[in-house]
Amino acid sequence: MTAYEVRSGSTVYKTVTGTPPATTTTLTGLACASPYTLDVVAKDAAGNASPPSNAVTFTTPDCATDGGVPSGIATVSSGWSIPWGTYWMPDGKTALVTERDSFKVLKATPDGTRTQVGTVPNAVTTDGEGGLLGVAVDPKWSSNHYVYFMHTASEGNRVARMTYDGSSLSGYTVLLQGIKKSRYHNGGRLAFGPDGYLYASTGEAQTPDLAQDKNSLNGKILRMTTDGKAAPGNPFGNYVYSYGHRNPQGLAFDRNGRLWEAEFGDSKKDELNLIKPGKNYGWPVCEGTCTTTGMTNPKKTWNISEASPSGIAIVRNVIYMAALKGERLWRVPITGDTENLGTPSAYYVGTYGRLRTVTKVPGQDQLWLSTTNCDNKGNEPDGSDKLFRVSIS
Repeated sequence: MTAYEVRSGSTVYKTVTGTPPATTTTLTGLACASPYTLDVVAKDAAGNASPPSNAVTFTTPDCATDGGVPSGIATVSSGWSIPWGTYWMPDGKTALVTERDSFKVLKATPDGTRTQVGTVPNAVTTDGEGGLLGVAVDPKWSSNHYVYFMHTASEGNRVARMTYDGSSLSGYTVLLQGIKKSRYHNGGRLAFGPDGYLYASTGEAQTPDLAQDKNSLNGKILRMTTDGKAAPGNPFGNYVYSYGHRNPQGLAFDRNGRLWEAEFGDSKKDELNLIKPGKNYGWPVCEGTCTTTGMTNPKKTWNISEASPSGIAIVRNVIYMAALKGERLWRVPITGDTENLGTPSAYYVGTYGRLRTVTKVPGQDQLWLSTTNCDNKGNEPDGSDKLFRVSIS
């Protein structure tokens, strides 16, 4: 059977067997611009190649939708008190939102309706950054009805699972505990990867050396099964996926399945990192970019006064990063399918106060963005926080 290679010189972007590739074939590994005129080389079963054709023009549909900027913002609902985690249900019609200090879980709809569906038991605060933190909905929720929470408990931080039937929470199962807690630096974000495993960000609990200890659960990105076991293929044979983190609170996967992470620095630089398994992201040896052997540098850094980043989300190949102290939404474009980032730009600077979580709305070029002005750094009264909808165009 004839094989057709779409290539530029010796670089093969795609191989198709049987029939020539369509000119609308999606190609990865290209900078975000289209159309492209590339060679198509036909090879027979013996591997003999025909002369290349340079007359076929290919488009890259994913790239055609890259970019966009925030073009409008509207209030979805108000009356919140430190909304920390937001995660959409698979149908894209409702989202679950956690409140850090009340331990409440609420169902939120695009029309502004808020309905409490339960609380997470055994959660405690730390008079700082601990409490009920991240939430994630099982990709197989329609069959198992599982949702997952990261929260602070009496002995430390936990990842727990509950059952959600669409109107109320029930049951409570501890999947992972023994994550050291502290007043600050508890991490707390949860996200499901395209591999079906659950990822959790943990802070170093104000004990910096834990971040470099590959046997510690702190200062890490953890990767686990939905039953709370270490995911197969983890680089060190335990829960640890990456290490050397100070206080990571932003996790998001791009269209190529790559994991991006936002992280609070100490006094110098906040970071946006591309996470790879087994890599060391430096803390406490490095803060921001450094030249120490064995350390993986961030893709972008900010002064802490401009950022203090929490949640991140990706829409149309652009990373959006919510900033607490910086009181702004950062826009950071990914350059096509490369690992490079474009020039950051900021929106809503000082307009809405401290911004905690940003989440992509399924099937829409929209974000949900929440404030955290009721926390102990914002000092606003309970009920002062809001949930916004940001349109991207």
